Amino acid sequence: MRRSLILTVAAAVTMVLLAMLVPMAVLLRSYALEDRLSRAALEVQATETVVSGQDKGAVTTYLDQVNQGDDVTTTVLYPPSEQHPEGEGIGPSPGEDADVVEARLTGQASVRDVDGGSEILVPVSLGGSSDTPGNTPVIRVEVRPPGLESDIVRSWLVLLLLGVALLAGALVLADRLGRSFVLPIRRLAAYATTLGERRRPEPVPASGPPEVRELTAAMNRLVGRIEALLERERAGIADVSHRLRTPMTALRLRIDALTDPDDRVRLGADLDELQATVDHVVREARRSEREGVVPEADAVAVVAERARFWEPLAEDQGRAFEVRVEPTRPVLVRASAEDLRAVVDVLLDNVFSHTPDDAAVLVVLAPREGGGLRLSIDDGGPGFPEGIDVADRGESGADSTGLGLSIVDKTAAESGGALSWGGSPYGGARVVVDLGPAVR
Repeated sequence: MRRSLILTVAAAVTMVLLAMLVPMAVLLRSYALEDRLSRAALEVQATETVVSGQDKGAVTTYLDQVNQGDDVTTTVLYPPSEQHPEGEGIGPSPGEDADVVEARLTGQASVRDVDGGSEILVPVSLGGSSDTPGNTPVIRVEVRPPGLESDIVRSWLVLLLLGVALLAGALVLADRLGRSFVLPIRRLAAYATTLGERRRPEPVPASGPPEVRELTAAMNRLVGRIEALLERERAGIADVSHRLRTPMTALRLRIDALTDPDDRVRLGADLDELQATVDHVVREARRSEREGVVPEADAVAVVAERARFWEPLAEDQGRAFEVRVEPTRPVLVRASAEDLRAVVDVLLDNVFSHTPDDAAVLVVLAPREGGGLRLSIDDGGPGFPEGIDVADRGESGADSTGLGLSIVDKTAAESGGALSWGGSPYGGARVVVDLGPAVR
């Protein structure tokens, strides 16, 4: 928005400046030519006085003085005589043409345009017996058009600098105006990105133009309403959990009072499963409160910690257990620490539960192409059964519920990665979990 505003202002101001400065430059050139014509007219009057004195030496000396510049040149053209059959010219432009002869014969001055400039022809009356058309000298003043060597260039440069200064000032004002819009919107965007984190962000102060202030106020009202709804939901979940625990405790007491041991064990197991289900529902409902809308965790620390947790069991079984953590720095992935622990525990529990005690285990955590991490676990067990989707909920090739890899697959997919499996170099199974990078 800010850049677009600056470009728009730059284009508009440039067009306005061109519409103003180009005609002004042309007018300056015209004024310069008019100024030269005015000086030429004064020069003609002064030259007439000198020529009327009929002293050609004085005329020559005078013309040498006045023809120092290049913008206006003066030449006196005398008519043909015995000494000069073709006429005599004193000055930088000798030689006659039809216009000079006409001015001498008619005795009338004239001004004509030549090569972008002007030429003034003025016949001079000498008086006495020489005052005849054939003896009349003619003053020719040539006014050249303003060129690059004249002061007009300086004037054009002044106009150009003025235009550049106006354009720069307009761009500065446009940038200031754009900042008044952009900065409040950026603050509002940064505020929006913090929504859903574990902590409640402070309301962003309303600033900027009226429209942006209205948007900020609406955003703060919306966030307040959402927070109120979430707080009401959390309170409701806590209330449900409390209400369920009381009858479940009473039910457990009644089960414990049963005389039949089989019924007591069976109903106790059912109640334990119900208790676990209630705890899981409450825990999942409070997940956003613990982790935020977009969870993240350092997978390097979590995987290393869980691998150390399982290592003593491998030592007790005499199992070769190797852990390779290639990243040396923390790497945030788009999953909570609790989910990552569950992933590692599920995978290693499958290995320890469904492979012989002497089957080797290799845990590797490596950087993933495109960001994130790749967790792979290889074992030396029997591998996966043929024709079974081990990640499908309820599918299992062993004596289990088949929920473990389904949970792993869900965690990997929600992080922006995937779950895959196949054969291991050890001859058993390989499970690869790709974890996507944390969103920033």
